[in-house]
Amino acid sequence: MKRKARTYTISAVADQFGIHPQTLRLYEREGLLKPSRSEGNTRLYTDSDLERLEVILSLTRDLGVNLAGVEIILNMREKMDTMQREFERFFAYLQAHAEEFAQFVDAPPPPEEGALVPLRRSFSLRRRSSSRS
Repeated sequence: MKRKARTYTISAVADQFGIHPQTLRLYEREGLLKPSRSEGNTRLYTDSDLERLEVILSLTRDLGVNLAGVEIILNMREKMDTMQREFERFFAYLQAHAEEFAQFVDAPPPPEEGALVPLRRSFSLRRRSSSRS
């Protein structure tokens, strides 16, 4: 059974971080935070939202980044996370197929341009290229 994620109201989050609720509403309007809503339309912040808020506050308070800059940085972080996941998936694929790739390493290199090629291969190459014309 999946546990329901813990959520926090706007006033609880504002108190916890020492900011005004209007600041949270501004971050939402700017697209920096996207809290879910209850059936009564109350904003509900998750632990993930709070982590994102910590980054936003660190960038604005500690580093003096304006909200446009925060948006750019957050978007770049998301893209980097996506790229990291894609790289890890690709690396896992390479590891899973390492034996297949090793066969290519042990195979003789392809002939150089202008080198003699066995007749069968030469014919099939010519035939393919002439059918494209």
